[in-house]
Amino acid sequence: MRILLVEDDEGIAKVVTAALASQHYQVDLATDGDEGIALAEILKYDLILLDWMLPKLTGIDLCKQLRNARDRTPIILLTAQDTSTNKVEALDAGADDYLVKPLDIPELLARIRAVLRRSSTPLLPVLEWGLLHLDPSNCQVSYDQELLHLTPKEYGLVELFLRNPHRIFSQSFLLDNLWSFEEPPTENAVRAHIKSLRRKLKQAGAKNDLIETVYGLGYRLRQPPEEGSAQTKTEKNKGKKVAKKTPSNLKQSKSKSDSSVSPFPKAQSQEPKQSGLSAIWEQQKSNYIKRINVLEQLVTAWRDGDDCGKLEQEALREAHTLAGSLGSFGFDQASLKSREIEQILKSAKKVSKETIAHMSQLVVELGEQLETEPNLPKPSQSKPLSTFHSPFPISNSPRLLIVDDDLTLAQGLASELAAWKMQVEVAGDISQGRKAIAGNRPDVVLLDLCTTAAKAWPIPVYSCAFATTP
Repeated sequence: MRILLVEDDEGIAKVVTAALASQHYQVDLATDGDEGIALAEILKYDLILLDWMLPKLTGIDLCKQLRNARDRTPIILLTAQDTSTNKVEALDAGADDYLVKPLDIPELLARIRAVLRRSSTPLLPVLEWGLLHLDPSNCQVSYDQELLHLTPKEYGLVELFLRNPHRIFSQSFLLDNLWSFEEPPTENAVRAHIKSLRRKLKQAGAKNDLIETVYGLGYRLRQPPEEGSAQTKTEKNKGKKVAKKTPSNLKQSKSKSDSSVSPFPKAQSQEPKQSGLSAIWEQQKSNYIKRINVLEQLVTAWRDGDDCGKLEQEALREAHTLAGSLGSFGFDQASLKSREIEQILKSAKKVSKETIAHMSQLVVELGEQLETEPNLPKPSQSKPLSTFHSPFPISNSPRLLIVDDDLTLAQGLASELAAWKMQVEVAGDISQGRKAIAGNRPDVVLLDLCTTAAKAWPIPVYSCAFATTP
């Protein structure tokens, strides 16, 4: 799948790109709004990650332009602005989701999976073609229960073939969909990857080439052999005492070529490795120091009584970027100080001596914190969210079921939503909620996690929101 990332902060762009690449997404990067909308109009994307504060064209304006042009590509807005007003503005502009910086990478990946599930082409839980299996939840490909070590491009080829098993793909189509805009290859690259993929499948036990060349047209999957026409490894081991294979202990194929081994051969991490984040931070540290230098220049200009109109606007942009970026590298306190500086710059009309002194202290502390070692998060894995498929069409007047034992809160919310022409039903407990769904299934369920048995309740509806009280 192909994702467009529109982000002007080089450090955050590298972190997000690395995380997406670890999940085998193809990523194109745009560093301003004009470049972002140009790519979105030229190429087809499965999802767009869009920063709010961008040079030339803001993320909000870019989102509105795409929606006005009837472009329904899913969009997730990324921003350091976390007020409810900002969230409402983003969603009303046409964004499908909204994520506040500093980014939590596992949450970002989970939201991407959730938005893609809600798109017109839902993700299948497991893709199969004979003995060839692909599990999108952990990015693993196996043949006859043997795990294959694939490069990201080889994985993309397998996924594309399995999602469209009877389609013939030309070399030009594969180039357009599996290579990013910044790495245009030749058609020889496609042939090389197909050849490598065939070799790995053969090493795993495939008797015939699963990928068929249709001369003059391209490539497609070959129809798998009839059951019993070929002896598989499972059949060979019949009668022998062998350990039962499961997805967690699939035998890893042995490849003599180190260059063909995927950089992510094991279960995929849901975020860049700590060492990877450290390396990106060391590369980008000087750029963030330069942003702090702009804040220092503003403090100096304030003290000298200079006209600082343009400098204040530049400092506001830099403070906003620092507030949204530093937390992703483990500088949580520095992110909070940057946010405080941003608020000062937004509210300060007449700058007093006290404001200058406070601002100066914040900038000094900010610079000192960046000279310390980042408190990077430990690598963790997030379980993929469960997919809920809707067996019913969503009407023009959506139905919402609220399951909450706080009836006062639930009914108050229901009265507010009724003004938005929503049909709202309130259930005071899980039993009432089940009866409501059995009688007339809603489009969305709002479920209070504090309600008894809420977490264990299987909800057979398309969309579900979980709510909890502080």
